[in-house]
Amino acid sequence: MSRVGIYGGTFDPIHNGHLHVITQLIEKKIIDRLLVIPAGEPLLRDGAPIASGAQRRTMCQLAISKLPAEISSHVEVNPIEILREGPSYAIDTIEAVRSTYPGDDIFLILGADAFSKIDQWHRADEIHALATVICIDRPGFAHHGIDIGALDISATAIRQGLSADVPEIVWAFIRENALYDN
Repeated sequence: MSRVGIYGGTFDPIHNGHLHVITQLIEKKIIDRLLVIPAGEPLLRDGAPIASGAQRRTMCQLAISKLPAEISSHVEVNPIEILREGPSYAIDTIEAVRSTYPGDDIFLILGADAFSKIDQWHRADEIHALATVICIDRPGFAHHGIDIGALDISATAIRQGLSADVPEIVWAFIRENALYDN
């Protein structure tokens, strides 16, 4: 039996903080296989993503490709939510992953900010029944989960040009596509 993690997010853009979480989950053997899943239409977020689903998927793939092989071989970018029409509900993704990985333990990886809102999620009680939720402590949020030394990096600051905490290959993609006007 394997431990399969679902690490969803807007990833607008994926940044070094996300990559730190991914690396720690694999290095510390918390997860055996990690699915990085860019959100389609995130409902509990202020405003729609700036980058398209395809662009966010590409940025994730580029970033993962630069991780060491002993990490990246355990990680895949899964487009299930950006290919889905309509709102993205975590429960639908969990059910799909459970059917793809029958017999494996499914884990939902959340930052403390997302974890604080999980009770507002669609069919929240079923999420807890079908997956073990792992809360990753983040600087500036109440501590409810595991401390992996999360980095204090903000995608908002990156979009606003206040931070460049992304892999160079992602930064090149952002520039080439003039994604955030900075």
